[in-house]
Amino acid sequence: MIDIQENISLAPFTSFRIGGNAKFYVEIKTIEELKEALSFAKEKKLDFYVLAGGTNLLVSDNGFEGLIIRMKMNEISVEGGNIAVEAGAPLIKVINMAAEQGLTGMEKMAGVPGTLGGAIRGNAGAFGTEIKSVVKTVNAFDTEKMQLTSFNLEDCDFAYRTSIFKINKNLIVVSAVLALQQGDAQEIQKLTKDTIMKRAGNGLHGLKSAGSYFMNPTTEDEKMLTDFEKEKGVPARNKTLPAGWVIEQAGLLGKKIGGAQVSELHANYIINAGEASASDVIMLVSYIKQQVRDQFGIQLAEEVNYLGF
Repeated sequence: MIDIQENISLAPFTSFRIGGNAKFYVEIKTIEELKEALSFAKEKKLDFYVLAGGTNLLVSDNGFEGLIIRMKMNEISVEGGNIAVEAGAPLIKVINMAAEQGLTGMEKMAGVPGTLGGAIRGNAGAFGTEIKSVVKTVNAFDTEKMQLTSFNLEDCDFAYRTSIFKINKNLIVVSAVLALQQGDAQEIQKLTKDTIMKRAGNGLHGLKSAGSYFMNPTTEDEKMLTDFEKEKGVPARNKTLPAGWVIEQAGLLGKKIGGAQVSELHANYIINAGEASASDVIMLVSYIKQQVRDQFGIQLAEEVNYLGF
C-alpha cells in the first residue's frame, strides 16, 4: 500500500532549493506501487510528475496541483559487460560501480548530477560523451496502456539533451541495461576521479543550481565562431557554441535579479544566491534570452525542466 501525502514542500527535493508545495506526494519502490500511484492520479483526475534527483528542475513558487511520484527504484546489478539499473539509482553510483568492475564508457559523465532515469530522459552528457553511447535497452512504463514497454537503442530517439521519454510524457523510464566495454579498472577509476576533480575545479560544487541552464546554441555568425575558436583554441563543431561563453560575451556574468544570479564562475549556471524565488529565476532567464537575442541574434533554449508553471 502506497503512502500518499498532502501539501509537501518540493524545494528540498530540488538542487535549486526552490518551489512551492505538491498537492499530493508519494514515493514508489516497485512497478506495482507505480501502477497504484498512477491509478490514484487517474481516479482523482490529477496531473502527475515523476521526480527523481531534482537536479535539472525549476518548480513554480505556486507548487504543483497534482501528484508528485518520487522514483525510489534504485537497484543496480552487473553481469559481464552489462549493467542493469533502475531509474532512481544515482548516476554517480552507476559510474563508480562500472569503474570498480573495470567497465569503461561512462567515466566522462562522472559528476553529472541526478539519477539514471533523468539522464536517459534528457540524454545527459559531459565532455563529449552522452548516455546514449552506453544504452542497450530501456524499460519504460506506458501510462496510457498501463504496461511495461522495452525500447532498443534506436527506438529511444536520442538527440542532443532529449529522447522519446522526454517528448512523450506517457513514458516513464523505470530501468535500463547499459552495455560497456572491459578495460583496466585502475585506469578507469583514475579517469573517473580526474573527471570529478575537473568538474569540482569550476568552483560550482555545492551551490544551489540546476546545472547547465541552457542548451548549447548554433549560429551562422562567422565572426562569433571565429572569436570563440581564437579565444578557446578549439573548433566550434557544427557551428555550435557553449551557451556559457555566449552569455559571457553578452556581458552577463554575475547578473542578478532578486536572489537569482548568473554565476561569476560559469555563465550557464544560474544560482540561488540567497532566498531566490522561482519568479526571480524566470525573470533572470527571460533577461538573458532577450540580451543574447538582441546582441547576437541567437535564441537560447532551456535545458532545465519546468514544473507547475
